[in-house]
Amino acid sequence: MRPKTQIDAFQLLGRSAPRLPDVAMTRIEANARLRFTVAQALAQNRVVFHYQPVVCASDPRVPAFHEMLARLRLPTGQILPAGAFLPTIEDCEIGRAIDRRALRTALAALARNPALRLSVNISPLSMGDEEWLAILSAAHRGGSGVCGRLILEITESQAIENSDQTIEFMAFVREMGPAFALDDFGAGATGFRHFRAFRFDMVKIDGSYVQGVHANPDAQVLVECLLRLSRHFDMFSVAERVEAPADARWLCDAGVDCMQGYLYGRPAEAPVSRPQAGRTDSGRAAG
Repeated sequence: MRPKTQIDAFQLLGRSAPRLPDVAMTRIEANARLRFTVAQALAQNRVVFHYQPVVCASDPRVPAFHEMLARLRLPTGQILPAGAFLPTIEDCEIGRAIDRRALRTALAALARNPALRLSVNISPLSMGDEEWLAILSAAHRGGSGVCGRLILEITESQAIENSDQTIEFMAFVREMGPAFALDDFGAGATGFRHFRAFRFDMVKIDGSYVQGVHANPDAQVLVECLLRLSRHFDMFSVAERVEAPADARWLCDAGVDCMQGYLYGRPAEAPVSRPQAGRTDSGRAAG
C-alpha cells in the first residue's frame, strides 16, 4: 500500500542546504531523490531480486550456482538494475537494509530448493551489522544446512581497504557454513600479501579482462596471471561478463572453472532449474 503522505526530498534539501554551485546542487539533489526513491521502494516491497546462472566451464548446460542481484521496480513497472542505484546508497543505512533483505531472500530460496546454491553481495558496513549477522545466525541454528549453500561476494577493493575487518568477519561467518568469493578480481589494486590471510574460496575475474579476451594478448596475459594466482591459493575461478563464444572457448582452454554472463543467461526472476538448451558452444564444454 502506498503511504498517504510522501516527503519531497528536493523541497527539504532546498530549505535546509546552503547555496551551492548549480552543478554541485544538481548532483546532490539527484542523489537525494534516488535515496528517497530506494527507501520508498523498500517500504513498498518493490526491491526485488533476480538470478543469473554461473555455469561450469566443463558443462555449461547446468548452472553450478546463481548470483542473486538486486532490482528496483518503479511504480511505472520499469525495472532498474543494481548499478543504477546501489552505488549511491551502499554506504548509508538504506544499503544495509537491502543487504538484510537480500540475505533473507536468499536463505528463504535455499530453504525452498535443496538443490539450489546462491551467491549474494555484501558490503563492508554490513560486516559489522548486528541484524545481518543475527539473520545468518538464526538460519545456522535452524539446522537446515542452508548456510552451507550460500556464497558471500566481497569486492576486491572493499576487501583490501578493510582487510582487518574482512579477515575477522570471514573467520567468524565461515563457522556457520558460507563460502566466500572475491568479486571483481583484478579490477583494483590487488593486495597479493592479503591472499594468504583472506583465503577466499572463489575469485570472480573482472569482466573488463574477459570481454574480447580471445583477441587481446594483453588481456590474455592478465587473465592467465590471475588464474595461476587463484590455483596457487586453491581458489575456484569464475570469469564474469562472458558474452561471446570465442571468449568462452579461450577461457575454457585457459582453465577457468566457471563462467557467468549473457552467453549463458541474463538475470531472471527465478533460478534456472534445468539444463539450458543450445548452450554448448563454448569450446571444450561442447566436447
